[in-house]
Amino acid sequence: MPRGRTRKAALARAVCALFVAGAGVTGCGGEDPDAGTNGVGKLPPAKIQSRTQSAAEAAGTVRLSGAVVSNKRTYKLDMQLKKDGGTGSVTSDGVTFRLLRVDEHLFIKADADFWNHQDGKSDDSTSDTAAAGKLEGMYVKVPKGDPAYQQLSVFTDKDVLLDGLLSLQGELATDGHHELNGVRTIRLTSDEGSGGRIDVSLEGKPYPLLLVRAGDAGTIRLTDWGRDFVLRAPDKADTVDYGQQLPSS
Repeated sequence: MPRGRTRKAALARAVCALFVAGAGVTGCGGEDPDAGTNGVGKLPPAKIQSRTQSAAEAAGTVRLSGAVVSNKRTYKLDMQLKKDGGTGSVTSDGVTFRLLRVDEHLFIKADADFWNHQDGKSDDSTSDTAAAGKLEGMYVKVPKGDPAYQQLSVFTDKDVLLDGLLSLQGELATDGHHELNGVRTIRLTSDEGSGGRIDVSLEGKPYPLLLVRAGDAGTIRLTDWGRDFVLRAPDKADTVDYGQQLPSS
């Protein structure tokens, strides 16, 4: 190649690199944005969804943090999940409580205010206030027959949570290559974004990293894929078991 053409090509590459760095544009001059990735960015949208669902299902652990809106109530979550249970915190209506599930055994740990308002009503009677005070800081076992078990155990069930969160409905499409906390992603959308969107990792396994739910129903970050954590039942000295039904205020 003549020297003049070589210099022009080098100048063009330098200008391209400067433009990319300044504007955050992925690719220049025909550069493949999927080069060096796991390849899912080149797949059709339905295949991307299938691959990310399979990766999520196969992963041993995950951490979910963010907010979910369900039945007009907002739940702020910070949960670590694995196949046989989960642990973490849930905040609803300004009240935070901890959940712990080991196999089928579910426990709640909360302060006295939570137990005083458990049924949505405030009861300031001396006996109920004293009872709530005894539960503060204790792990209260939730019986499987209690309605609260079904309502709360879902927050500790990795498969149920992910199945509901990652199933985008509507017409799937991709919305370009992006970056999330230094990790390259491909964005999967439903109904041009109105049906929700998921950012899928292009590095390593195609795990979902960020979920924006349809209808402003919450945003969830999914991290710590495959990072193990200790999950064990609380000591008996720290546990209260009411048997068939939780106490009601």
